Parts: sequence; structure tokens; C-alpha cells
Amino acid sequence: MKIKKGDQVIILRGKDKNKIGKVLKVLPKLNKLIVEKVNIVVKHIKPRKEGQKGERILIAKPFPASKAKLICHKCKKPTRVGYKIINKKKFRKCKKCNKSFE
Repeated sequence: MKIKKGDQVIILRGKDKNKIGKVLKVLPKLNKLIVEKVNIVVKHIKPRKEGQKGERILIAKPFPASKAKLICHKCKKPTRVGYKIINKKKFRKCKKCNKSFE
């Protein structure tokens, strides 16, 4: 997966289109991301003990990684990711400004 935890992404589709957020978690087996302040849903929690009240909490749900595009640190533009191999190590690079992400 080309997007890593901590990257800035822009959302391309859905109700949160054009929102920018930081990747909190990557789920590579499902090919999904969890991004802060994106795809927020309300979860209802039942009271477990007597006298306790039920709650409504906001949580971020995962969404497909194909609907997010990485934002380059250097040029601040949404970009595709390429790879550069230096001394048998693989580094991600921006396809627009050709700078390395690491």
C-alpha cells in the first residue's frame, strides 16, 4: 500500500469530498484507511449498569484507500506515488515534484 500512517490525504469521493486529513490507521488486507475527521458516524452505546446512561459517540470508520490521494509535503499538491531505489532500499517519491517522502 502506498499510503502510510501519518500521511496527509485528500478525499476524492463521497460525503467528505475535498476534505484533508491525517491517516490514523492503515488496513492493508482490506485496502482501507482511517482518517481523522473523515467518514465520521454516530455509534450508540447501551447502558451496561443500572443508573448508567446510554451514550452517542462519534467514531471514524474505514473507507477505501482508492478514494484518497496523498498530499506531498514539499509541493503541497495531491499526487500519485512513485518509488526510487537507492542502495537496495525503496523510497516513496512524489510524481509531481520528484522529491522523496522519507
